[in-house]
Amino acid sequence: MKDLKISLAGDLGSGKTTVGEILTEKYGLEKVSIGKILRKMAEEHGMSVADFNRYMETHPEYDKIVDDKLKSYEGISGKFLFDSRMAWHFVPSSFSVYMQVDIKTSAERIINAGRSDETYDDVDVAIREIKKRRESELLRYNSLYHVDIMDMSNYDLVVDTNGKTPAEVADYIIKNFEKWLER
Repeated sequence: MKDLKISLAGDLGSGKTTVGEILTEKYGLEKVSIGKILRKMAEEHGMSVADFNRYMETHPEYDKIVDDKLKSYEGISGKFLFDSRMAWHFVPSSFSVYMQVDIKTSAERIINAGRSDETYDDVDVAIREIKKRRESELLRYNSLYHVDIMDMSNYDLVVDTNGKTPAEVADYIIKNFEKWLER
């Protein structure tokens, strides 16, 4: 079996989960969702994801748990899709994709997704919370690993998801991933 590893990073609400499902089905990948792990940790601490992100700024042991799990996949053969902001860093053999979306669309998508752990009264509140969460992530990753997740040169492919369906985004990623595999 040929190893296939794809990492999806990106803006909140950029469509990583939905596009990841399409890619997982197409290639028969096992999905590793760091967001799902963090949501569970936040719930166990009785916190929202945003609050847990801020909590992690002073409790790096939680990042270490997640990051050590990601690191282990670099040495594992298989077919994986990583839904993670840091997989490009910890699993450098993966085809790394960054999915971009403007902040207003991000907020609207998150509100419409109906996530129980990310409920907002309106788009302005969602935008404010999304910005806080992103600032927290930027601070943590820079502090812990001296990396900038917003440096697009970290990724093999950058995709703007504004105005595109998940299928269109997935098709674009598939086309570029298959070219990458041939190199």
